[in-house]
Amino acid sequence: MGGVSFTFGADIMEKFLRKHDLDLICRAHQVVEDGYQFFAKRQLITIFSAPNYCGEFDNSGAMMSVDETLMCSFQILKPAVKKPRFLN
Repeated sequence: MGGVSFTFGADIMEKFLRKHDLDLICRAHQVVEDGYQFFAKRQLITIFSAPNYCGEFDNSGAMMSVDETLMCSFQILKPAVKKPRFLN
């Protein structure tokens, strides 16, 4: 079943994190321009790893690493420069 989603605000995020004793939710599969994007006081992060998604977007991609101290770092995959298909 595709096309089903829910929208929620920062207040719901904070309640969910508190209830489940979590600090961060990491989600994927939504195009974000810089490859990753924080929401709700950095309590939720969206990661998108496909630069130039479907050849239609000029977005970067990103990969997130988490070290043993739970420090998050990001590797950015820059979009490719678009080349003209035909020469004039």
